[in-house]
Amino acid sequence: MIFNYDVVVVGAGHAGCEAAAAAANLGAKTCLITMDMNKIAQMSCNPAIGGIAKGQIVREIDALGGFTGIVTDRCSLQFRMLNLSKGPAVWSPRSQCDRAKFIWTWREILENTPNLQIWQDQVRELVVENQKVQGVKTYYGAEFRAQCVIITAGTFLNGLMHIGRVKIPGGRCAEAAALELTESITRHGIRAGRMKTGTPVRIDKRSVDFSLMERQDGDHDFHKFSYLPTERTAVSERNSLPCWICYTNTAVHEVLRSGLADSPLYNGQIQSIGPRYCPSIETKLHTFPDKDEHMLFLEPEGETTNEMYLNGFSSSLPLDIQLKALHQIPAFKNLEIYRPGYAIEYDFFDPTQLTHSLESKVVKNLFFAGQVNGTTGYEEAAGQGVIAGINAAINASTKTSTNASINTPLTPPQQQGSLRSDAIATPLNGGEPFTLGRNEAYIGVLIDDLVTKGVDEPYRMFTSRAEYRILLRQDDADMRLTERSYRLGLASEERYRLMTEKKEKRDAIINFISNFSLKPSLINPALEALGTTPLRQGCKLEELLGRPQININNIAPHIVPLQKELERILKDDPRREEIIEAAEIQIKYKGYIYREQQQAEKMLRLENIKILGKFDYPNMTQISIEARQKLQAIQPVTLAQASRIPGVSPSDINIMLVLMGR
Repeated sequence: MIFNYDVVVVGAGHAGCEAAAAAANLGAKTCLITMDMNKIAQMSCNPAIGGIAKGQIVREIDALGGFTGIVTDRCSLQFRMLNLSKGPAVWSPRSQCDRAKFIWTWREILENTPNLQIWQDQVRELVVENQKVQGVKTYYGAEFRAQCVIITAGTFLNGLMHIGRVKIPGGRCAEAAALELTESITRHGIRAGRMKTGTPVRIDKRSVDFSLMERQDGDHDFHKFSYLPTERTAVSERNSLPCWICYTNTAVHEVLRSGLADSPLYNGQIQSIGPRYCPSIETKLHTFPDKDEHMLFLEPEGETTNEMYLNGFSSSLPLDIQLKALHQIPAFKNLEIYRPGYAIEYDFFDPTQLTHSLESKVVKNLFFAGQVNGTTGYEEAAGQGVIAGINAAINASTKTSTNASINTPLTPPQQQGSLRSDAIATPLNGGEPFTLGRNEAYIGVLIDDLVTKGVDEPYRMFTSRAEYRILLRQDDADMRLTERSYRLGLASEERYRLMTEKKEKRDAIINFISNFSLKPSLINPALEALGTTPLRQGCKLEELLGRPQININNIAPHIVPLQKELERILKDDPRREEIIEAAEIQIKYKGYIYREQQQAEKMLRLENIKILGKFDYPNMTQISIEARQKLQAIQPVTLAQASRIPGVSPSDINIMLVLMGR
């Protein structure tokens, strides 16, 4: 049987869900194919969203009109803002979630998204004609024809799980692997490789002695993931479950070392490369042989379940070794588990064969997103999914518009997206790819790193990967991205209105503080009470806020005009604290923000110099052989992208500039 769609998404993990939602909300008739509808957006490892740099990605997804932030807020068990002791450039939200509720919340959203159909089946073959994708075929014998196909298969492609010397084919625990799809894709010239990841043991909390552990509670303030104020109560009502901290010890390490001969990582059973920044417990012993202990976090899997996740104890050691080692930890003396940790090997595809829209350079209208691009993490996958879904919808609209009536009406805007009709009158975004720059979003940094540098290990996002992290803060993702998404048609009218109102109120506060003058005699008693140096002469309130001891909330009670202005601007706005924080960051870090903006604008000049197709790299004897080879392989679109390719030196870039001038 044959089905016809604009966009088909293969896999309903975090990348697939965001991709399908984005494409459908932009008006593309979309089908999301998954092996198990009860495992949509499954959190295969830790049931947590966010973390260092990852939290920024989730806020960017939300600003674009995606759903990961909304789902996280509705399923949050414990929310924390990480790195608050440091500057706001690295503040990162993180939330422990209810795993089961996360699945059903995502499924409810998808099942009620217009233009989106879910099909439970397994894809076995990619259909390609003349290097252009035509659709997919499934094990049930169905054929789905589509203008665009997005591959988001996660760890399922030829997935192989390892527990000691035991090997089990599977995409994750108790789920079958996809055994033929990789070969169906690589036969068209797309390069594949193998990677490895792992997950820890799952613990029955009834067998844990929590009196021997350190309790870690969440934050109880205004922070959350989604910028929509409607999601605020979702976090505050359930943000109460604690996490727990304990440590390994020398006895644990001795047991673990006794099992290394049967470890797939060290006996040659696993050949692929694992994630550097999320190592297994046996890798920690090998890398840090002098450490007597390693910190572990015991985290809840749900609001009502007894199942808990042992963060920091990822392992592929034999079952008996894992259990015996854990019993050496005092709090786990009588430990019982639901299942052991395991490692998993899977196929991925070389991301340097993609454009910045995540479309394949080899097969037209074929997109890849998520772990199949060599990344690790739900957030990195979801960020790619949004971009792939948007660009698949753009490509589909370019095709559809040639047959559509120019009088085709648009359907009414929905809460999360301004839905277009199935027959799109004009191409979305003018038919041009929707991409994000490195100065616009962590998602832009992520994708540029993938397509420009490639991967030799599972890629994980960090704040240190971004050159402009003071511009890419978690607090202002809506200011950076919502307008672009709204102009595209993905972010809703309501979301755009909320963003513009927030910006107006933030700027009104900044304007008042920048122009309000203080007299020493009136403010010095307050300054002394707050532990900071009294003024010797008058100054602007803006200057005073530059001090680390001073913030808007603690100085406002001492300045009546400021109190009144805040009440006037923020009256009855549920985002009061959020807006005050945004204004304060702009004031305190004004100089740093301006400097990075200037740096970004300089680099933007190179971004505007298009070089694709303008150089015969193999015959450019003026530059190094390595540079020629790398440039020929990557085929950078701009001179700025060329400058970021490993092996291309600044002198090579200068030579290219000279040659372009000629």
